[in-house]
Amino acid sequence: MTDTNIQTRQPDKMDYASPVQFRFKIAKLPQVEFFIQSVNLPGISIPEATIPTPLYDYPVPGDEIRFQALDISFLVDENLNNYKELHDWISGLGFGKSHQQFADLQATAEDRFPGSSKGSLVAGVEIPAPLSEGGIYSDATLTILNSKNIAKTEVRFQNVFPTSIGSLSYDVQASDIDYLKAQASFSYLNYDIVQISTT
Repeated sequence: MTDTNIQTRQPDKMDYASPVQFRFKIAKLPQVEFFIQSVNLPGISIPEATIPTPLYDYPVPGDEIRFQALDISFLVDENLNNYKELHDWISGLGFGKSHQQFADLQATAEDRFPGSSKGSLVAGVEIPAPLSEGGIYSDATLTILNSKNIAKTEVRFQNVFPTSIGSLSYDVQASDIDYLKAQASFSYLNYDIVQISTT
């Protein structure tokens, strides 16, 4: 039997996570991130494999991690600028209307902001510039805030790309004005949960 000491197993922090204290940033969608209403921290799962034996087939961990989709909802501005950001990204990934549409999607940070890809010199050593956010992918960060709105944890998503954006419903018979909200889903390579402060 395992001998445990209850006092040494108590957590240091007893505050609970609040669902309303967060920030979400995605580099290719600056107008969308300003209007974010909700975002999920996707779950992960690992399927089990089975080892057959004459008496009992026992389970062992599988060899493939599966990530759930990254879903967001955001308020749509009256000119549909933020909706168009996502619409154009998905259109460029799929069947574009022209070669220029795909070229715009593939444009790197250097194309959009000349000089941005140059590294810096620190103590005689050249530090390379961060990777460009151009191309078909982007990185995203979900920042979790504590009860005093101080950033404590970051969830960093790599190689994010949109897979769907929901429709917008206009209705003149609506009795009350509920401003339009759009849903979008993303796939990604993986994500890391990083503690940026433990105090």
